[in-house]
Amino acid sequence: MTPTVKSPRIVLAFGTRPEATKMAPVYRALQRRDDLTPLILSTGQQREMLDSAMDVFGLQADLDLGVMTERQTLAGLTGRIVPQAGERLRELGADMVLVHGDTTTSFCVALSAFYEGIPVGHVEAGLRSFDLSAPFPEEANRRLTGVLSRLDFAPTAASRANLLREGKDPASIFVTGQTAVDAVREVAGRLPLRPEWQALRDAGRQLVTVTMHRRENLPHMREIADALATLAAEHSNHTFIYPVHLNPAVQEAVRPALQGVSNFILTEPLDYAEMAPLMAASSLLLTDSGGLQEEGAALGVPVAVLRDVTERPEGLDAGVLRLAGTDPQHILKLGRELLAGGEALEAMRRAPNPYGDGQAAGRIAQAVAWHFGLDERPADWLAAAATP
Repeated sequence: MTPTVKSPRIVLAFGTRPEATKMAPVYRALQRRDDLTPLILSTGQQREMLDSAMDVFGLQADLDLGVMTERQTLAGLTGRIVPQAGERLRELGADMVLVHGDTTTSFCVALSAFYEGIPVGHVEAGLRSFDLSAPFPEEANRRLTGVLSRLDFAPTAASRANLLREGKDPASIFVTGQTAVDAVREVAGRLPLRPEWQALRDAGRQLVTVTMHRRENLPHMREIADALATLAAEHSNHTFIYPVHLNPAVQEAVRPALQGVSNFILTEPLDYAEMAPLMAASSLLLTDSGGLQEEGAALGVPVAVLRDVTERPEGLDAGVLRLAGTDPQHILKLGRELLAGGEALEAMRRAPNPYGDGQAAGRIAQAVAWHFGLDERPADWLAAAATP
């Protein structure tokens, strides 16, 4: 805990849609306090998708770096963010910087803050796949950010254990739950499903949400897309809805395999106002996303993970996630099992959500206030869940 600072200026830095959706509840929780001043620094790493997510939550950046370029490289992105972020953090008068998860924005802004002597709080800290190549570059980003952070907001007890094994101070770790749970429940609960998709449900069709965009999956993406096309052809009573990532390499890999399949709808990327209700209305999520694993669990929707490893093992242990892998034959086997319905799918629907109770953002805001001597240390969410 540091000596009291009058209304500390807390800069939330993010640049992608998932970061914005998961940090929006934190911003609101900080905003509700009269002893903290939240500000937003956007890098614009994903321009269009970021802006739409911020609109859903009514967020507006105080400063925007505008770093996105077409077909940007990781090295080029890093070289644009680090020097600009340091200057803008000074301009904003940051007393603390909060970054989220595992993006290039998170690591680069954390590094800039470290250079400026500004303490860093890491939201969604402690997730580990223990494989630097999967997911790439996210596993490296989150580990490097963890080295630089002063406060670590771990979503689960397993994440906390990872941080302790790496030598982090127990006093700096707060088990808060996952802010994705806060966000997806709020948006899915207040916004409707797109009318044409609601009409499909009303006609008795099952919806399956698909997302696939990870860099490490690019070498396998066409084969995975072929497997998904086979699943769709075999399950004509399901409609598969796939918002295709804007990355040209993803577009080039999946569209030839899927655009001619009658029950496969390929859309432009959806804003969060459409994506959250779609997930909630689906019978299954097929995804290589990290955040959708937690969002599916929060909504009680089974998730088949199109990756060979996950840094979110709590969902596997609870039974709400299953690893489909990247081998087409394994994807077909698991997909057929789950799309058939029955006990396998129903058991996943009944599985408990291990990622939080929807109150993570409030705990993070309280922990930040505690750091500045303005509040008591919050209890972790597992203790709250255990209280009758």
